[in-house]
Amino acid sequence: MNDQIEDENTTSFRFEKSQLPELDRVVHLVEKAKKFAAIDILETIQFRKSNFPIFSLRFGPDDPRLPCLALFGGVHGLERIGSQTIVSFLESFVARLEWDEDLLESLKTVRLLSIPIVNPAGMYMGRRSNHHGVDLMRNAPIEAEGPTPFLIGGHRITSRIPYYRGKKNEPMELESQAVINFCEKEILPASCSIALDVHSGFGMRDRLWYPYAKSTRQFERIAEVQSLTSLLKRSYPNHIYVVEPQSQHYLTHGDLWDYIYEKHQKNPDWNKNLFLPLTLEMGSWLWLKKNPMQILSGSLAVFHPIAGHRQKRIFRRHIALFEFLWRASKYYSAGKLI
Repeated sequence: MNDQIEDENTTSFRFEKSQLPELDRVVHLVEKAKKFAAIDILETIQFRKSNFPIFSLRFGPDDPRLPCLALFGGVHGLERIGSQTIVSFLESFVARLEWDEDLLESLKTVRLLSIPIVNPAGMYMGRRSNHHGVDLMRNAPIEAEGPTPFLIGGHRITSRIPYYRGKKNEPMELESQAVINFCEKEILPASCSIALDVHSGFGMRDRLWYPYAKSTRQFERIAEVQSLTSLLKRSYPNHIYVVEPQSQHYLTHGDLWDYIYEKHQKNPDWNKNLFLPLTLEMGSWLWLKKNPMQILSGSLAVFHPIAGHRQKRIFRRHIALFEFLWRASKYYSAGKLI
């Protein structure tokens, strides 16, 4: 995708049509959203004579102290359904802003942020890793505090093997650093911030994972997680999510959200601002169970629902969760949830 930005001081973006439908859809979203949102290109990934922009969108005031929900997708290029679900939600959100005055009013006190595709070159290639072969969720300079599963927990052997962390003591990948910089600027200063990173590929159930990935020790914000879980149960008693720490299943090196949370803790006033990094892990094994023949579709089949009607069902399913977390961040900040 070759970017042709008319004016660096505007939010007018013109691009040639790419070979990545998800990125084309983000560009289309950006054009519709620019009268309601601040749009930025955080980085441009150069690959095979093309430029792949990493877009961010911010709805609401230019005040990072306000509560917010931030949605991240496409960290792993194979997991397209995460980006597609986020973009579907944002498309609906923008369409409602055209007529919903109450929604517009809400944006005066709570912000909605997103990086819909963190790893566009990896998605273009159909890889879990980025174009350098680095797994962005194993790339942070942070070590597990216990044994990790062989290879899966992160390794430095070679980029030809999945779950490669990158070389030791080298700078983080541009995509990883873009997420960190965005969080430090727009999310961590908030009175209450929830980051939801949307993935697929593990288990038969949809899970909401909270820290840690590096350790089995108890998360310092477990009381707030339990309060949020209770509120979700009361508000949506038939919800489908298993809420648990990732470490309940396995430990990993280099987890990006553990690293960002540790940076947040280094702030002397960290406990005054609530930061909850969550991961939505869609249970893609269920898609294979319902449609075993989709395994013939290649590596994408393990992480993505092939049937169109199943994709639409997933889009509908998680909209309520996104709305809930967005509003919960506002009311927690107002001291009304716990």
